[in-house]
Amino acid sequence: MSEEIITNPPAEEEAAEPTAEELNEYRQIRINKLDELKAAGRDPFTITKYEVTAHAAEAKERFQAVEAECRAEAGEDEEKLASLLEEKRVSVSIAGRLMSKRIMGKASFADIRDKSDRIQLYVRLNEIGKDAFDEFKKWDIGDICGAEGYLFRTKTGEVSVHVSKITMLTKSLRPLPEKWHGLKDQDTRYRQRYTDLICNPEVKDTFIKRSKIIATIRRFLDDQGFMEVETPMLVSNAGGAAARPFETHYNALDEDVKLRISLELYLKRLIVGGLERVYEIGRVFRNEGVDARHNPEFTLMELYQAYTDYHGMMDLTENMFRHIAREVCGSTTIPYGELTIDLGKPFERMTMIEAVKKYSGVDFTQIKTTEEAKALAKERHIEFEERHKRGDILNLFFEEYVEEHLLQPTFIMDHPIEISPLTKKKPEDPDYVERFELFINGWEMCNAYSELNDPIDQRERFVEQEKLLSQGDDEANRIDEDFLRALEIGMPPTGGIGYGIDRLVMLMTNSPAIRDVLLFPTMKSID
Repeated sequence: MSEEIITNPPAEEEAAEPTAEELNEYRQIRINKLDELKAAGRDPFTITKYEVTAHAAEAKERFQAVEAECRAEAGEDEEKLASLLEEKRVSVSIAGRLMSKRIMGKASFADIRDKSDRIQLYVRLNEIGKDAFDEFKKWDIGDICGAEGYLFRTKTGEVSVHVSKITMLTKSLRPLPEKWHGLKDQDTRYRQRYTDLICNPEVKDTFIKRSKIIATIRRFLDDQGFMEVETPMLVSNAGGAAARPFETHYNALDEDVKLRISLELYLKRLIVGGLERVYEIGRVFRNEGVDARHNPEFTLMELYQAYTDYHGMMDLTENMFRHIAREVCGSTTIPYGELTIDLGKPFERMTMIEAVKKYSGVDFTQIKTTEEAKALAKERHIEFEERHKRGDILNLFFEEYVEEHLLQPTFIMDHPIEISPLTKKKPEDPDYVERFELFINGWEMCNAYSELNDPIDQRERFVEQEKLLSQGDDEANRIDEDFLRALEIGMPPTGGIGYGIDRLVMLMTNSPAIRDVLLFPTMKSID
């Protein structure tokens, strides 16, 4: 038995990567085959629909169920089993991409793949006719076809389709990279996600799981009484986070606008309006670098709940993460790299000061001034900017000494006010705010506050942010007068939180880089 691949390069493992000239030759051969089909009146691109009665996985399950019934009735009598299977024959019409083809005289085996799985086709000359069989032998790997027939199990035990009719639905004009060494080059995989999905089935599984994660979040929040809403992407003032926005121009209004960096300020306006529990899952845009955990456009989920605080947000977060793991991964214990993340145990809770003391040995309760903090930073060789204050230095110590140790789920609470311009102060210690971040595997997974609802305090903090902006901090917030107007109308005590969906998907799918969980990650253009 030999594999017949008419217009692909040799299938041996040591086959060399084809040159651009060779690829053009393969493409031209396929175009010539398409021309032959058109000349014979069988142009596949004129077909507008094909009736599919089952996908591959469903077809296999359907046959196995019938087979089990027949075997239960026939017992050890193989002849009776064969007779019953013939009597209860399972007919299907199935469609997918041709992934392999093995010609054996007057019969052939082929594999096609649809959205669910691969399934084998058994194609015989006597069954489909000489003309159709001769034409089928010329088909190429990558062609999309439809097959009608009945299901059976081959001598090797594989559930297959005994084909009575086969139809080309789309002619593939380019050979798949799988026919050389598989699609392994990461840059090509990200740029050509369509071929990545065809050649690497596990990639499709990641994105199926991503869809399930988002659907699970929606169901969880809907059950908690939250309402999903949508807010503007093009804004005059991009606030709600420390990030540099993308800028563009709105021709109709002749105004410069920005792409949103956060969902926060509009969602809080809705809390003011009395909606009480709202959330949004949407794209946000930050004009920053690209690395294993950052992409300039990413999916953020933010929610706000009236009449609760950051402790309520911690409880909701812990319950939601645990629920997602059960629903999507089937367990609250999930693998990530060499780690095993346990989402079933109560998440650890530490203040930022406690965490810095634990991992650096420095007790910031004893550091009273900015000058003392900067002197200590110099001693520990931690770089800082002249504008930084004591709270900023505390955060730099946290990033330097603590983050890498937070492998199991840990809430880091009570951040310094300097790095939290939208957060309510702790009544007993106004140098700190009621804020937490959840860390898993050393990553920040979410950021949450007891939301600042004092419009006078908020204005003062916006003024401080404007000063930082004038000093060169292009990630500082600007004063948002309409948001302040909303706060002056009155916002109830509120808890709010933001989750990076992409990073959550990375964790739940054991994916090493954010590009692995984005269908179309940001890539530098190729000239």
